[in-house]
Amino acid sequence: MGKTTDKHFQAGIDDYVGRIGHYMPFETVVIPELKNTKKLSEDQQKTAEGELILRQLQPSDTVVLLDEHGQELRSVAFASWLAHKRETARRLVFVVGGPYGFSQAVYARANEQLSLSKMTFSHQMIRLVFTEQVYRACTIIKGEPYHHE
Repeated sequence: MGKTTDKHFQAGIDDYVGRIGHYMPFETVVIPELKNTKKLSEDQQKTAEGELILRQLQPSDTVVLLDEHGQELRSVAFASWLAHKRETARRLVFVVGGPYGFSQAVYARANEQLSLSKMTFSHQMIRLVFTEQVYRACTIIKGEPYHHE
């Protein structure tokens, strides 16, 4: 939800998206953030954002929410998880929600939830952290020397 407005974060995201493209198809889809949210409660905002998210999904998608309550994986385990998903999922979709999280409808549609940390990050920053971790996973899968244990 919402575009990355910090040009430094966006430059890093673009760099990692380009690198990931050497290993597998990967794209980001930005859903414009809601306007006039001051008049909406948190639940109303999550519901409206959820409807926009659900419109982007196909019935056969494997949907993974990046959520603070999700499963935490070390980078090597995430690489193994990603390799398995690439073999079994038709289209793997990772979703970063809005500032208040996801609506119940989005949670109901999701197949899994992953957490990148117990800490909270801005939506701007989490995209950079996530794209770096996907790139890292790709290099681990290929046995390349980017990741060090």
